[in-house]
Parts: sequence; C-alpha cells; structure tokens
Amino acid sequence: MTVVAFVPDLMDQSKLRANARTVKFVSEHDLALADEGDTVVVDLSRIKDMESIANLRAHRVVGFGSHVDKGLMQDAQEAGVTQVMPRSIFFARLNDVLP
Repeated sequence: MTVVAFVPDLMDQSKLRANARTVKFVSEHDLALADEGDTVVVDLSRIKDMESIANLRAHRVVGFGSHVDKGLMQDAQEAGVTQVMPRSIFFARLNDVLP
C-alpha cells in the first residue's frame, strides 16, 4: 500500500514515515500525482485550494486539521475527503488510519 501525503510540516512527516510502509510526500501543486497512491493524507490547514482535493481519484483521502476550524473540515468533506478528523485524533490513531 502506498501513501501519498501533502504534509509540509517536518515533524508530521517524520511521524508518517514511522507509521507508513511507503509514503511519498508531494506539494499541493503535485497532489494530482496522488492518483498513484492507495491512501492520500492531506494537512487541511495547509491546503490553499480545496479544488485540488476534489479532483483526487485515490481510493481513500484522509484529511486532518485544527479541531476549532469546523468550516475547513466541512469544506473538506464536501470536496470528497473520505475521513476528516482533528489533528490530535489523526496522530493518536495513526496506526489505525494508515494502511
């Protein structure tokens, strides 16, 4: 299973690397490459254009963001993100979330 991630924060990247078998980090501009991944992980707080998420064709898109930014989480769900969760829950359940 391949994980493609738009996660700019280096600490977050290290957590993903430690928990995913294969992870490829991409820029927001290169999210279109996410079609090659089984799971796409997106840091919603860093996304500038929700349309880049709406165009993804990956099997599963997981987004995380601030628990207080309800509007962003709603926008992500409307854009087709499969799972949207607060950042703290995402990292607490990382082993369950990633393939």
